[in-house]
Amino acid sequence: MSTAGHPGPGRGRAGRVLSSVAVALGCVLFLGGFAWGALLYKPYTVPTDSMTPTIGRGHRVLAQRIDGGRVHRGDVVVFTDKAWGDVPMVKRVVGVGGDTVACCDARGRMTVNRQPVEEPYLQDPGPASPIGFTATVPKDQLFLLGDHRSDSVDSRSHLGTGQGTVPRSAVSARVDATAWPIGDWGMLGRPASFAALPGGTSSPGPLPALAFAVVTGAALVLGGAAYGPMERLFRRGPAAETAKKTAASHG
Repeated sequence: MSTAGHPGPGRGRAGRVLSSVAVALGCVLFLGGFAWGALLYKPYTVPTDSMTPTIGRGHRVLAQRIDGGRVHRGDVVVFTDKAWGDVPMVKRVVGVGGDTVACCDARGRMTVNRQPVEEPYLQDPGPASPIGFTATVPKDQLFLLGDHRSDSVDSRSHLGTGQGTVPRSAVSARVDATAWPIGDWGMLGRPASFAALPGGTSSPGPLPALAFAVVTGAALVLGGAAYGPMERLFRRGPAAETAKKTAASHG
């Protein structure tokens, strides 16, 4: 028969079973989330200021491995193109096949197919580009710009070659989040200004769900592993108190 505040054998056995289940489930979520994340995402360090303030020089980002055919306007992508130096670069897609991208309108905004695009993510408060340009994007190509328009070597610098565009096949990943430094950690949103254009914007990647699985798994493992020591400590308390009372009564 159990005393008040002291779990009986049945309750203790059930607790140990639940703790084992919690640890097992936690391991599945924790390890599975990490493994799935490693398959879907790759880290990348941004070497320049061209994407400031969205992504600063030296920032570590998490980019989802995707096929270039899944890229939409507004996406920040990692790509490699021989004409651009044959090294991985990070830029924002502002035009896709068939688009006419131009700058600037009377209010200093970039236009896509004559539709003005508001770009609150830009570094500079002035016009969307310090130099004017117009480009028609060929089929299966992408027109890319940095967010720091006055300090970015991008499609504007390659207008003489294929309208400054790169093939969709050059894209290897889409940036979903900034991972480092900690103070700048966060998901990259999809620009609302591109959502109204045909094709809209891309859907968010699974990174939040994977992070939730990893954190939840870690909590379950720690909680389940702590049950045994806590239960023994809890049982030892009443037993020690009873022993003291017995000794006092005999004394």
